[in-house]
Amino acid sequence: MTLTKRIIPCIDVDLDDDGEAAVYTGVNFENLEYTGDPVELAKKYNEAGADEFVFLDITASAQGRATMLDTVSAVADECFIPLTVGGGIRTKDDIKETLRAGADKVSINTGAIERPELIEEGAAAFGSQCIVISVDARRRFDEDGEFYAEVDGESCWFECTVKGGREGTGIDVVEWARESADRGAGELFVNSIDADGTKDGYDVPLTKAVCDNVSTPVIASSGCGSPAHMEEVFTDAGADAALAASIFHFEEYSVDEVKRYLAERGLPIRL
Repeated sequence: MTLTKRIIPCIDVDLDDDGEAAVYTGVNFENLEYTGDPVELAKKYNEAGADEFVFLDITASAQGRATMLDTVSAVADECFIPLTVGGGIRTKDDIKETLRAGADKVSINTGAIERPELIEEGAAAFGSQCIVISVDARRRFDEDGEFYAEVDGESCWFECTVKGGREGTGIDVVEWARESADRGAGELFVNSIDADGTKDGYDVPLTKAVCDNVSTPVIASSGCGSPAHMEEVFTDAGADAALAASIFHFEEYSVDEVKRYLAERGLPIRL
């Protein structure tokens, strides 16, 4: 049976100068600009027919603070599709409190790399379906990796970063994806720092490298500028879901337009 490909809007949330939650959009994880209110955007995408919704607290890990759970609860009140929340999740209690606030799944990056046992603890306590391992990947053109891909005529590997892409780890993304799946992750959320915000398309070599090496569902993220980019990451990389932000936030395309474009090209889409 062919599984339906999912279309997932995402909001990157930070605290503004007044300490209020706000959505920001940037390029390569930098130069963030105010985009809107998280609750209003959640309501918009719930009504637009999105398959799921992702809420990322983009500075919680780097600042060593907890996820903004009050905002998560307010978003969950307006969101009747599966909600994934990430940012600042370090312990089993953090997972529990985030799910209690209204999330259906949690996305974990830094906390899992620092202590991989968290994946097993979360899967055992709440079910693998609740545990999404997020990877903020960047390309490296040296000999320190484990799995290599051809990119623009050069051989590169993909490094896991932590704290919102601020710190490298030396860990190969494919190696980490395999370990995360083995430890019980129910889904892998693959972000490309190189493609983020460019609207030039997803990092297909990165996404394909992960999809080719794990059976766990993979969400492709970063770089989407058009429905054609989603078609490409589904057909050429094998992604199970495609996440996008800017094209939806700035109403360049609607969720419905994207879905109809993909359905017309024979992809299994829930209309």
